[in-house]
Amino acid sequence: MSFTMRGRLRYAAASAAVIAALAASQRAAADPAPPFRELLAQAQSNAPRLAEAAAGVRQAEGLARQAAARPNPTAGVEIENFSGTGPYRGTGQSDTTFSIGQPIELGGKRGARIAAGRAGLEAARARLVQARADYAFALADAYAQAEAAERQVALAQESLTLADEVLRVARALVGAGKEAELRSLQAQAAVTSARAALDIARAERAGALSRLTALAGSPTPFTSLTESLLTIPNATTRADINVLTTPAVVAAEAEREAAARRVRVERTRAVPDVTVSAGVRRFSGDNSTALVAGVSVPIPVFDQNRGNITAAQGELQGAEARLNAARLDAEADLRTALFQVDAARTRVAAATESETTAVEAFRLTRIAYEGGKSPLLELINARRSLAEARAQTIEAQLARLRAEAGLARLQGRPFGDH
Repeated sequence: MSFTMRGRLRYAAASAAVIAALAASQRAAADPAPPFRELLAQAQSNAPRLAEAAAGVRQAEGLARQAAARPNPTAGVEIENFSGTGPYRGTGQSDTTFSIGQPIELGGKRGARIAAGRAGLEAARARLVQARADYAFALADAYAQAEAAERQVALAQESLTLADEVLRVARALVGAGKEAELRSLQAQAAVTSARAALDIARAERAGALSRLTALAGSPTPFTSLTESLLTIPNATTRADINVLTTPAVVAAEAEREAAARRVRVERTRAVPDVTVSAGVRRFSGDNSTALVAGVSVPIPVFDQNRGNITAAQGELQGAEARLNAARLDAEADLRTALFQVDAARTRVAAATESETTAVEAFRLTRIAYEGGKSPLLELINARRSLAEARAQTIEAQLARLRAEAGLARLQGRPFGDH
C-alpha cells in the first residue's frame, strides 16, 4: 500500500470518528419533552413570546417611576458690566449674580403623569396575562400536535406490520394455489404504500417536535414526549363565564383607561408652568451684595398643545373601539367554545366506539381469511378501515384538546387547571 493511500485511509477513519462523535453528542443532547405542566412552568423564563411581554411590563414600570419625577432646578451665574469702556473698563465695576431657579408645574401635570404611568403599567400587566393565556394555548396545541404525530407514526408502523403479515399470508396461499398471483402483487403494493406512509409520518413527527422545541425555547431538541394530553379526562367547563373577565377584554379595558389618562396628560401640558428664581448679586464697585428674585411664565401664543390633545383623543377613540370589539368577540368566542367542547367530546366518544368496532372486525376478518373463508380483499379493506378509525380517533382527540384549551384561554387559566 502506498503512502498516499495510507494517508487517505487515516483521513477517512478520522472523519468517520468525528462524524460518529458528533452524532453521539447530538443524541446525548436530545431529551424527551417533560410533562406539559412542567414544560409550561419552564417556558415562563425561556419562551421568547413571554419574554417580550415581560419586557413590556418592565418598560412600563420604568415609565411609571419616571412619571413621578419632578422638574430639576437650574443654577445660573450671570456677570454684568465688565470689559466695557470708560468706568466699565476691566472688571472693577462688574456685577455677579448667583441664582437658582425651580420650575413649578401647574394644572395637575405631575398627578396626571403619575396616573397615566400607573394605567400604562396596569395595561402592560394585562397584556402579559393575555400573552400567557395565548402562549399556554399554543404550547398545549403544539404538545398535542407532537403527540398526535407520534401516534400517527405508531399507527403507520402497525399498518406496515399488518401489511407485511398480509403479504406473508398471501404468498403462502398463492404458493399453495389457493390465490391468484394478483393477490400477492396487491399485498406487495400495500406494503410499499405503508412504508411510504411511515416515512411521511416520521417526517411530520420530527417537524412537530421541532416546533414544540422552538415554542418552548428549549436549548436541546425534543425527541419524544413523557405525557399524553390527548387521553386526559375531560376538563371541567362552566357555562356562567363572565365576558368582562376574559384576558382580551381585561387588556382592552386597561388600554382604554391608559389612553384616557394620556388625554388628561396632554391637556395639562397646555397650562403654562411657572419658574421661580432667587439668588444673590455682588457689586464689585463697592463690594456689596443684594438679594434678587424673579418669576417667569411662558406665554401660550403659538403652542397650546392642541395637536397632541387631538392625537391623544384619537388614540382614546381607537382604544374604545377595540374594547367594544373585544367584548363582542369574547362573547361570541365563549359561546362557540362551549359548543365546540361539547361537539368535540361527542366526536371522541363516537370515534372511540368506531375504533373498537373496527378492531373486532379486523380480528374476525383475519381469522376468516387465514381459515380460507374470506378473500384477501376483505382483509385489506378491514385493515384499511381499522387504520382510518384509529386516525379519526386521533383527530377527534386533538380537536377536543384544542376546544378545551381554547376555552381555558378565554377563561384566562392555563390548560390543565380544573
